[in-house]
Amino acid sequence: MADGVAPAPQASPSGPGLASFKDLCLDANDHQRLADWWCRALGYVRREQVQGATRPLDWPVPIVDPSGGGPLIWIVPVPERKSVKNRMHMDVFGRTQELLAAGATLVRARDDEIQWDVLADPEGNEFCVFAPPAPPPPASG
Repeated sequence: MADGVAPAPQASPSGPGLASFKDLCLDANDHQRLADWWCRALGYVRREQVQGATRPLDWPVPIVDPSGGGPLIWIVPVPERKSVKNRMHMDVFGRTQELLAAGATLVRARDDEIQWDVLADPEGNEFCVFAPPAPPPPASG
């Protein structure tokens, strides 16, 4: 830093940034129940269903996209209840009414200011729901 300018950070082994995305972790009081809820909501499965292994019930629960397209999500047991708004959240494509019927709660409906619904999972973790993308038009030929 001889000229007052910090040197450029070195690239991480996995890419040009200082870090690269690995997994998503979600705190839960009842991590087993919330893992089941998110599996249903996202079409995920518990990783042990894919790997054939079992984990102690008090350990975090890893859930995965069976197609391999989505991130690994860890549902982590914690003793404290959620008390304030999330500083980070998931955005998902989905059908709000079906998520509400599955146990989510509506925090804020889409309106003139936002084009998505804000929901909370059964433990109060907020996430945004966007309308599913329209299917591509059929190829003409």
